[in-house]
Amino acid sequence: MTLSYEALQKGVEVLQNGRAQPSEPIGNLPEGSAPCDLAQAMQLQKALNVQLSRRLGKVAGTKIGCTTKVMQDYLGMSHPCTGAIFESTIHRMEGDLEFDSYLHVGVECEIAVELGTAIGPEDGPFTLESVASNVKSVHAAIEIVDDRYFDFVNRIPDWRTWVADDFFGAGAVLGEPVTDWQNLDLAGLRGVMRINGQEVGTGHGRDIINGHPLEALVWLANAQAECHDDIPAGWIVMLGSVVQTKWVSKGDIVEVELDGLGTATAMFR
Repeated sequence: MTLSYEALQKGVEVLQNGRAQPSEPIGNLPEGSAPCDLAQAMQLQKALNVQLSRRLGKVAGTKIGCTTKVMQDYLGMSHPCTGAIFESTIHRMEGDLEFDSYLHVGVECEIAVELGTAIGPEDGPFTLESVASNVKSVHAAIEIVDDRYFDFVNRIPDWRTWVADDFFGAGAVLGEPVTDWQNLDLAGLRGVMRINGQEVGTGHGRDIINGHPLEALVWLANAQAECHDDIPAGWIVMLGSVVQTKWVSKGDIVEVELDGLGTATAMFR
């Protein structure tokens, strides 16, 4: 069952208030607008993103959330999910970010890819080997997340509304593109996050689903194929965090470093 047009509009209005300045914490959506399953959550997400793209620019990528056990345990989810990345929220090498533009901002240590060629649904089902040929570059990356919710620790609202709201997504900082990534052991590489020079977490590429970062891209490609959608060339895909989300304070400087991929930095002014 899909949400009605009226229900979508009511839900989008509440979700947009969570992105406004000043923003309002998102609580439970109005009766009839709250998604009851993943399909309705994605329907609401698509309606929201049409509106957000008018202010944030076109959707230029996908963040995949909860692809590692550390993040599934943290957020109480047993499966991955997706959110949109908007063009204006993508930063290269360094992100100089306005702390007060977020409600409760956090960071994650990620591996990201940029596609050189589109992944079309007609080529599925996909495997690690088949999606690898579509990857132009691999990046160390920071995902910027924003806890826009009334009480996410106690699941108010619950995960279905998080998905509808692009699952905490607020942008990304991409490190230098590594185009000879085939020479790297992506599963074995170590990632570390530092805040103001202090190490706050580490993880490995193998922590991502099925033991390899690109398995997250396989999951996304197969999910898109089920909906008869492609993943365009030039698309940015955040494959998941190898470190549990860290919440930051004004003035913090965040750096992630991944073996063979280099660094990415975010400064919160």
